Amino acid sequence: MSVRVRFAPSPTGYLHVGNVRTALFNWFFVRRNGGSLVLRIEDTDVERSERHYEDQLLEDLRWLGINWDEGVDVGGYVGPYRQTDRFPLYREKVQQLLSNGRAYHCFCSREQLEEDRKKQLAEGRSIRYVGRCRGLDAKESEECLKQGRQATIRLRVRPGTVAFEDLVFGLIEVDTDNVGDFILLRSDGSAQYNLACVVDDSMMGITHVIRGEGHISNTPRQILVYEALGLPVPKFAHLSTILGPDGAKLSKRHGATSLAEIRQLGYLPEAVVNYLALLGWAPPEDGAEILSPEEITSVFDFKSVNVNPATFDLKKFNWVNRSHLKECPLPRLFNLAAPFLERTGLVGTSSSPEIQSWIEELLSVIVSYLDRLEDLGKETEFLWNFDPESDLSDSKALEILGDSAAIGVIRSFCQELEKTGAGAVSYQIYKEAVLGVMKSTGTKGKGLFRPIRLAITGKTFGPELDKIIPIIEKGSQLTLQTEIPGVLDRVRSILGELDLR
Repeated sequence: MSVRVRFAPSPTGYLHVGNVRTALFNWFFVRRNGGSLVLRIEDTDVERSERHYEDQLLEDLRWLGINWDEGVDVGGYVGPYRQTDRFPLYREKVQQLLSNGRAYHCFCSREQLEEDRKKQLAEGRSIRYVGRCRGLDAKESEECLKQGRQATIRLRVRPGTVAFEDLVFGLIEVDTDNVGDFILLRSDGSAQYNLACVVDDSMMGITHVIRGEGHISNTPRQILVYEALGLPVPKFAHLSTILGPDGAKLSKRHGATSLAEIRQLGYLPEAVVNYLALLGWAPPEDGAEILSPEEITSVFDFKSVNVNPATFDLKKFNWVNRSHLKECPLPRLFNLAAPFLERTGLVGTSSSPEIQSWIEELLSVIVSYLDRLEDLGKETEFLWNFDPESDLSDSKALEILGDSAAIGVIRSFCQELEKTGAGAVSYQIYKEAVLGVMKSTGTKGKGLFRPIRLAITGKTFGPELDKIIPIIEKGSQLTLQTEIPGVLDRVRSILGELDLR
């Protein structure tokens, strides 16, 4: 039988990290095994489900590079693929269970059920339905319905145990005494999750159910529904919980956890795929952590999926993204970076070939300093926000200037540049000017280069000056939205500010 899996999100919010990892593990597994991926929308929570969330999750999955073979937007032969369009199918299956005595009507009020729950809690017992309506025969149930009494429909759970071999957690066995007769259909006729999920997975031919650890408690109930309907039971694989650095379940308080937020911060899709794959799965080759989606797919196996909770480590996520950024071709990196550079006011919505070439050169120099594309503003600030008064007030700048020789180095450097009479400072001119400063001041090492860097960029750290200087000079000659001062103008401005102090 061909492998068939499904990813079945609920459109009640944006896709978060846990959802995305589940989608990815389904995708890796099915593509490795040459099967089909079904995208089903589980929107039975009608009050909270919204179509714009559905549209967003489809867009997010495509952005990641996940493709599906059947689903809400592409169709297929086992649709419809939205649960609210499948209610008649659920009612049909429940009628089958009522007919063969595997389900029954329950007329207990909410007040009765709440009273039962409180009593069980007080006695330290498991919370489960007490079976008050289990003994009603068909005639009694029919009479209650005629009287207009509202009823749910419950599965008549068999005695014994339910066992299944989870592909990640191994053998799991549950005593049905701890399950109780659970609801299949609510009193309004809508299906509960454990019924809808079984009917959908069965009718869609799903062979492997891959989902989060939180669904382990649902699995015995679903197996009981499969049994009651006489349907084959799929294989199950549950993925461990993702925790924050503090050991608590990952949530918004840990930072950006939705895929929409992660995209806005400027992470590459292949980096997101790479990092989330490492949350609970280990590649077979030790030390091989920077992997393409194709490389992960080619070796993915549930034998390498860990049962222990995975920790979302932002530092490692940034490292993975930085590694992928450094491998990104410059034309693509330019297109990805353009919206973030527009925020700085450095470039507009359209750029000339000359400006694009200059930006690509800039990106090639600073890319190794970027954790994510949102950092572009901070890492290019030396170009578009050169402000001597503010820059020289920085605590690290004040530390450099605390050395009495530092101002002399800057003054000597300015004089050396002015001697050349050149309009633009080339690398050769810069190199000769530095040698001149060394001779005139006798300063070397940090005492020489830190003041010079401060004079040129207004910053105390950054990429190598021999790479930055050509970018500054080229930028000063381009028509940009924000004017960039040339190297000599910068040094003169810094000296002017120092003379005012």
